[in-house]
Amino acid sequence: MEKEKKIKVKKKIDWKHEMALAPGYIIVILWVAFTFMLLGWIIAASLSTTTDIFAGKALKFPSGLHFENYVQAWGSGGVATFFTNSLLYAVVSCVLLILICAPAAYVLARYTFIGNKIIQTSLVSAMGIPITMIVLPLFGVVANLGILNNVAASKVTLIFLYVGINIPYTTIFLLTFFANISSTYEEAAALDGCPPAKAFWKIMFPMAQSGLVTVTIFNFINIWNEYFLSLIFANNDALRPVAVGLYGMLQSMQYTGNWAGMFAAVIIVFAPTFVLYLFLSEKLIGGITGGIKG
Repeated sequence: MEKEKKIKVKKKIDWKHEMALAPGYIIVILWVAFTFMLLGWIIAASLSTTTDIFAGKALKFPSGLHFENYVQAWGSGGVATFFTNSLLYAVVSCVLLILICAPAAYVLARYTFIGNKIIQTSLVSAMGIPITMIVLPLFGVVANLGILNNVAASKVTLIFLYVGINIPYTTIFLLTFFANISSTYEEAAALDGCPPAKAFWKIMFPMAQSGLVTVTIFNFINIWNEYFLSLIFANNDALRPVAVGLYGMLQSMQYTGNWAGMFAAVIIVFAPTFVLYLFLSEKLIGGITGGIKG
């Protein structure tokens, strides 16, 4: 059999349309270049010495590469403790948020009942309440419970607060996503005798994977970078996450002067969110652009 020859049709470039988009391209290119330059300098500074940094030779590495900056930052710098705390807070909180908000969002999206609209309106309204308005009453409650000096109880309290504060946003995000998924899948499951709860966990939950991954990434980054709550409720080094820990390290720079170690700590703290974006970017884009329709 003769192989069919594929005819490649070269698409003409619409230069008028491309020129109209040129200002946007230029802005994006400049922003990407600035970001890479800034990130590259920080990485170079983390592998240099404080003397070379202040001499403006961080990019030249006159004294070689100093990977020991990362070892010192992780160990004696206390980054290991801050990193572990943030990882604990972020991972546990994100898991709890999915387990709580996914079923709630599904029910609000699929079922009509008295109070449905009130609950949705309340969640949207809660998203507009600043944390500064509720942190003092929360601190008063926690202080009266007498758990501020207990490390384990304080960690549980922080996780509880992170979950509670992010429930409105997570529920509304997933509600919109579940609303875009066709109900024919549940109808087919019901005809096969599958109960609603099982249909959700076996069918709808896996189908909402891109939305779940997207909101988890946003929650992880939000909790990982959270500063205000942890500043109030994490009152010792054993509790502090990376945001508060880095601020404390920055304050101590006036006494230690180890700026190279500081930049190494910044790279260590930045790594988890960068890895999330690097490996889950497609899921993130898919979750933002919408759910599954059909």
